[in-house]
Amino acid sequence: MIYEFEGKTEKEAIEKAASELGLEKDDFDVEILESQRVGLFKKAPVRIKVHTNKQVLPESSQDNRSSRQAASGSVDNEFEQKLISFIEELIDRMGYKGKVSVLFREQTKLGLKIDSEFSSILIGKKGKNLDAIQMLANIYAGRLGRDNVKIILDTENYRIRREESLVRLAYTVADRVREGRNSVLLEPMNPFDRRLIHTTLNDISDVETKSEGEGLYKQVRVYFRGTMQP
Repeated sequence: MIYEFEGKTEKEAIEKAASELGLEKDDFDVEILESQRVGLFKKAPVRIKVHTNKQVLPESSQDNRSSRQAASGSVDNEFEQKLISFIEELIDRMGYKGKVSVLFREQTKLGLKIDSEFSSILIGKKGKNLDAIQMLANIYAGRLGRDNVKIILDTENYRIRREESLVRLAYTVADRVREGRNSVLLEPMNPFDRRLIHTTLNDISDVETKSEGEGLYKQVRVYFRGTMQP
C-alpha cells in the first residue's frame, strides 16, 4: 500500500504517517517527494510517500494502541512459545547455542532477545546475520497467522548500540560535507538504519540526504544544500 503525507519537516511527516496508519516507523519505507522549500512568504511543507506491506489499523484501533510493555522474559502465549522455539532451533542448526526470551511487547510489535556466548557471530558484520535471523522469524510469525506483528530481535543490546553509532556517524559526515561543500555516500543500510540517518540530519539547515540504489540495502548520500545533487 502507498500513502502520502505532509509536514513542516520530514520528521513531522514521518511521525504523522506512523500515527495515522497505526504503524511503527520501521514498518514502512519513506520516499521524499518534496523537500522543504522557502517561498516568498512562507516555507513549503515536506511531502513524503509511504510504502508498506503491513496491515493498516482502522482509526478506532489506532486510538487504543497500547504502549510498550516491559517483559520479564516470561512467555505469554502459544504464539510466543512457538516463535521462541523456532529461533532457538534455527540458531542450533547454525551450530550455536542460544536462549531466547521476551524483551518487550506492543500491540503490533514483539521484542525478543538472544542470550548466547556466540552473540558476536549471531550479530555478524553490520548486524546482517541478526537481520537475517529476524527476517526468518517474521516469516515464521506470518505462517502462524501473526503477520500483523513485527518481530524485533536483539542480542547484547546491539540495536541500541547500532543506533547510537549511526547517529554519531550522521553528525560526523554532516561536518565533513559542510567543510568540503560536497557529498558523501554511506555504506548500504537496511530501511531502519537509513531512516535514522535521514531523521538525524533532517533539522540541519545546510545539509540534505537522499537514498540511492535498489533493493532492501540502499545507500544514503549526504550532500551540502545548494550544490547540485549527484
